[in-house]
Amino acid sequence: MDMRADLIIVGAGMVGSALALALQDSGLDILLLDGGPLSVKPFDRAGAFESRVSALSAASQRVLERLGVWPGIAARRSSPYAEMQVWDGSGTGHIHFSAASVHAEVLGHIVENRVIQDALLERLHDSDLGLLPNARLEQLRRSGDDWLLSLTDGRQLRTPLVIAADGGNSAVRRLAGCETREWDYLHHAIVASVRCSKPHQRTAWQRFTDDGPLAFLPLAVAAQGEPGEQDWCSIVWSTTPVEAERLMALDDADFCQALGKAFEWRLGEVLEADPRLCIPLRQRHAKRYIEPGLALIGDAAHTIHPLAGQGVNLGFLDAAVLAEVLQHALERGEGLADERVLSRYERRRMPHNLAMMAAMEGFERLFQADPLPLRWLRNTGLNWVDGLPEAKALFVRQALGLSGDLPELARA
Repeated sequence: MDMRADLIIVGAGMVGSALALALQDSGLDILLLDGGPLSVKPFDRAGAFESRVSALSAASQRVLERLGVWPGIAARRSSPYAEMQVWDGSGTGHIHFSAASVHAEVLGHIVENRVIQDALLERLHDSDLGLLPNARLEQLRRSGDDWLLSLTDGRQLRTPLVIAADGGNSAVRRLAGCETREWDYLHHAIVASVRCSKPHQRTAWQRFTDDGPLAFLPLAVAAQGEPGEQDWCSIVWSTTPVEAERLMALDDADFCQALGKAFEWRLGEVLEADPRLCIPLRQRHAKRYIEPGLALIGDAAHTIHPLAGQGVNLGFLDAAVLAEVLQHALERGEGLADERVLSRYERRRMPHNLAMMAAMEGFERLFQADPLPLRWLRNTGLNWVDGLPEAKALFVRQALGLSGDLPELARA
């Protein structure tokens, strides 16, 4: 006999889990399935950092606070940062952003993905939501007004509404035949945690090199609010595939030397590095986020260059807006699987996501440009904008999530 639910979310990553929690009081029979075990691992605050981190905006923090997730993050460890320094390594251009410019305490928090995920899973296990671990999707097809989901272990699930939250290589998107626009950046990102001889000063640092951007993001050893060392950073080094292969082949000492040189020794010597990951960079955007009975959120709908660490923030706003749209539809007695209902989510999120993707693409192309006039333009432009407090404050408000069409969960 088929298992049935009012709503099935495929993918219990950060975005899918947030959507489930946002709908937990809706009265809907919700099933959240994932290929992993959905277990919370013991956390050692003095242990090694995970190489993958997210730069959570103030809007994302508000969403996580209202879902009851933020205390679990704070109890582990998160790294607030109040300043951002950006400069062109091939010229004199420089710009500095500060939370104080908009009377805020921080610009955001650098948090390991596993910390966010485990804090979400804790709340999920405390809820009445249906969790289906170790469940891998094999087939997806229409069956009357429902979707029929067949799992690899033979189980079958039935629902009128499927939400794809299963990442950039979404099985739901592929099986449903949703078309995407995508292209390869011809760059790879090397990510790792490194220890420097100088403190990061609660600052996010980013240098644009000839091969791509290099970011040093501050990490804190202690839990939020506790004193801790400021010598660890998470790095995201975007470079050509050939150079990435060379850097990945270096031993730790030579890699640290190459990294320190590429960063102009802004934080002194790079003393040690944890194991490195190398990730091919690809931009992807679904042509439609919805169809009758189906919606894509997070990386299943869009993947973005990690230039500003905005990917997960876009995903959390997707989840918050979709939850809001579905809640309002329930109050009106509308069918949640109706394309007219789901299109309200698409209309609110697609323009914002496309604008952010276009901005990141523009930055990436501008700083990769070799012609001398463009180099002069970007250096002059950076220095000019750095002297315009109002323009910088506008950028900071946008990054914090203090402006624009915000869902209720993200509003101040």
